[in-house]
Amino acid sequence: MATPIDILVTGGTGYIGAHLVPVLVAHGHRVRVLAREQSAGRVAAGATTVIGDALDELSVQSALKPGDTLIHLVGTPHPSPAKALEFQRVDLPSIQASVAAATTAHVAHLVYVSVAHPAPVMQAYVEARMAGEAAIARAGLTATVVRPWYVMGPGHRWPVLLLPIYWALELWPATRARAQRLGLVTIDQMIAALIEAVESPPPTGTVRVVTVPDIRRSLRPTRAVSG
Repeated sequence: MATPIDILVTGGTGYIGAHLVPVLVAHGHRVRVLAREQSAGRVAAGATTVIGDALDELSVQSALKPGDTLIHLVGTPHPSPAKALEFQRVDLPSIQASVAAATTAHVAHLVYVSVAHPAPVMQAYVEARMAGEAAIARAGLTATVVRPWYVMGPGHRWPVLLLPIYWALELWPATRARAQRLGLVTIDQMIAALIEAVESPPPTGTVRVVTVPDIRRSLRPTRAVSG
């Protein structure tokens, strides 16, 4: 059993959060979930519900305590090129609010689910997530940035049809790196990577990047990036 950690999760009732929060609780961590009042009923058992707005810096800050781990999962559901305005209205402001609140509250570790890049599609989505990463780097926070491309699981299984294409692309040296960077991961792999990130934070003041190959291997990447 890992040493219990005080954790605040934003976006904890969404696709990844609904799978992650019960595992965090099962590991013995003290988990709080920031949720709007209309979403409070979807917070997993064993976690404490904190009513608030993840788009509002002061709301996030009021839910944080010094030394917390903040896991930021807020994002537009089922992102697509047609939702470019939502990425600017929800995805980017929410991580900016979390970064500002985390800085003021002196959190120990920020975990941010970003997206694999560079990528040939979903440019507005990638740009919003990259801007979130840049905000983290500028703030000088201790952070882990997790970069999946597509997370397969219940209700998110259609890309399984693409697996033979991915396998073929990964065999060719010219396309291998790109196919691996933009590869598919399962929800179980994603949750395992997030748990490992939470329980084994990077050195203070560094930003660790967890890529698709890292998620698949459930390893602890040591590569750090600076702003």
